[in-house]
Amino acid sequence: MILGLAGTHIFLTWKTGFVQRRLPLAVRLSVAAAENSGAGAGKDGGGLSPFASLSTALASSLGVGNIIGMGTAVALGGPGAVFWCWITGFFGIATTYGEALLSLKFRVRGHDGRLVGGPMYVLEYRLHRKVAAIFFAVCGALASFGIGCAIQVHAIADMLPLPPIFTGLTVGLLTCFVIFGGSQAISRVCEKLVPFMTLFYLLGCLMILVTNRAFLLPACRLILKCAFAPRAVSGGMVGSGLLLAARYGVARGLFTNEAGMGSAPLAAASARCSDPVRQALVASTATFWDTVVVCLITGLVIVSHFLAREPGLLTSGAALSGSDFTWRAFSAIPCLGQPMLLFSIVTFAYATILGWSFYGERCLEYLFGTKSFFLYRLCWVLTLVFAPVLRLSLIFEVSDLLNALMALPNLLGLLLLADVIRDETRIYFSGK
Repeated sequence: MILGLAGTHIFLTWKTGFVQRRLPLAVRLSVAAAENSGAGAGKDGGGLSPFASLSTALASSLGVGNIIGMGTAVALGGPGAVFWCWITGFFGIATTYGEALLSLKFRVRGHDGRLVGGPMYVLEYRLHRKVAAIFFAVCGALASFGIGCAIQVHAIADMLPLPPIFTGLTVGLLTCFVIFGGSQAISRVCEKLVPFMTLFYLLGCLMILVTNRAFLLPACRLILKCAFAPRAVSGGMVGSGLLLAARYGVARGLFTNEAGMGSAPLAAASARCSDPVRQALVASTATFWDTVVVCLITGLVIVSHFLAREPGLLTSGAALSGSDFTWRAFSAIPCLGQPMLLFSIVTFAYATILGWSFYGERCLEYLFGTKSFFLYRLCWVLTLVFAPVLRLSLIFEVSDLLNALMALPNLLGLLLLADVIRDETRIYFSGK
């Protein structure tokens, strides 16, 4: 899957004429979408505003992987993993753009008149592969309970000094109030929560980077050195050679930004927009903010902290977990550091729970229609309640399998329709 996803990222980067060079325009469009997020409400079949669509996608991808996951990447792959995670996110922008464009271009009107779209509609109505479409929707609906529900509430329960079942009940109750309000309620909460929680977390990171400013350039040099070192640097920590740095950095980048999985287009396809390319550019910024910005800053925070305060742990191979690396880095902020990190983990995980519940509903709507929503939401809340008492390793194993199965038909559609992505991109920018 790492080879398949990373290869697709590079292939679509070439097919789109290096669409990453359009990032300044994409960011401007997303800012404009935020400024006009309330405009046109209720038009175009009751779809989401462009910014609400982007916020929902960001809510699902900005999870604990951006915080604790980067610590794990550094712990297992060494400082060089930060570079490979960043590279994966940078090239992944093209895949996010491509899958969003296809889902927008080939969306259809549902039975209730709303515009609906996603990889399953592309596979069925454009490629005429209904079996692959059904397979994607089934895997997507099941995967939502793993990556978007059980893993996230488990992360919250592990952070809070409360009985796991009490945490599950609390999160389940808070989620119940939102998801039973439908996709509009989910998007409204995401619109408010995602910018706030991201800025709050980045503020904490900025405080640490300012404190460790003298070590920022040495941290960047160490990251680059370890990213290409054939063997562990100075006898270094576990996995600081090139192969393991690339393995864990690439895997972390792929897991956290979800580019190629086919999940983000489910939100993009619900956006009110007049041009698929324009909205696809907005959608592509989700991968930019998630991996190119947040994951990179988290990696710099961790590496600079350990260079400044505990350099021996970067070269001794000390057996620290990913969460230990992140917790120690935030302890550099006296009194406030760890509460800030705890708040960020809880809000990031909760936003992912909301975002993935939206994805699961879109998959079930394709399979069974909107009549399946009530039962799905009930099962979602029950999963939140009881998941914290389950074995986390089992949840991860099942989730990884479902994520991979979900990605396969989506990648098939992307590769078969790569020329469509190329042509639509050329037509749009030729008129500029």
